[in-house]
Amino acid sequence: MISEILAYVQSLIGTLDLSFSWTNIAEIFIIFLILYFFYKKFIKNTQSEKFVKGAFFLIFLWIFSEILIRLDLKILGVFLKAVVTLVSLSLIVIFQPELRRFLGFLGQVDFVNRLFSNPNKKNSSKRIDVVKEIIEAVKYFSKSHTGALIVFQSDLSNTYYDVGTALNADVSTELLLTIFHPNTPLHDGAVVINGEKIISAGVLLPLTEDPKLSWKYGTRHRAAIGMSEVSDAACLVVSEETGDVSVSLDGALKKYDDLVSLKADLENILGVKTSDEDEKKTVFNINNFITIKKK
Repeated sequence: MISEILAYVQSLIGTLDLSFSWTNIAEIFIIFLILYFFYKKFIKNTQSEKFVKGAFFLIFLWIFSEILIRLDLKILGVFLKAVVTLVSLSLIVIFQPELRRFLGFLGQVDFVNRLFSNPNKKNSSKRIDVVKEIIEAVKYFSKSHTGALIVFQSDLSNTYYDVGTALNADVSTELLLTIFHPNTPLHDGAVVINGEKIISAGVLLPLTEDPKLSWKYGTRHRAAIGMSEVSDAACLVVSEETGDVSVSLDGALKKYDDLVSLKADLENILGVKTSDEDEKKTVFNINNFITIKKK
């Protein structure tokens, strides 16, 4: 079926008049704007972004195969086209849930309103509440020596939340306390937060492989450092033994002695605007982090 579609598209391209006018250029520009709008609205920073990039790569390979055939390199061109067809069929099967989810979104009644709505503007007032909920939970974790590991992930295309238990729930103190309670099945893993949502819990993170890391850091700290080494995520960790609160970023770990500094840094991590007075208290700077790796 894919080969028939490609052949049909090829026949259409062959019948096109390749003489361009200013009207054609304007049409191409409008098409580009529409595609870019859908990319920014529905695809960027999602798992579907890899699928779209792969689709464009396959289109490039298909065009390249046609060029090879026109250059009388038919065997190489046909082989490349067959590979593109096989991979295209595989992508449809692999990304079937994403395609079903997108078609379901198109069928919603309020599709037009959601299409032109600005979710960041709608939920901007809730972000400070998110920081408050996290601070309240961390305060309890530190006082009761309850181990916790929270990952703040803005780009979900490079994370490990798939191996955890999907939640997609609003961030709240009560939910965080429930997740990290010692008697719950998810307390040993990490919680992944994206914006105002807890995406998943019980997530297993990669451990740092730094052989020079001090023995005093347990599995949670090693997982926090390891995650920050392989992604742009910031990881908040509460020690079960000491109740110490730390944040890992870019493979470095920072320990907090007060919640004021922690609150200021969390506001920066989540992109919350603060007043000038709060910004003066902010110490979220990579140069201020305790370097774990020894040079």
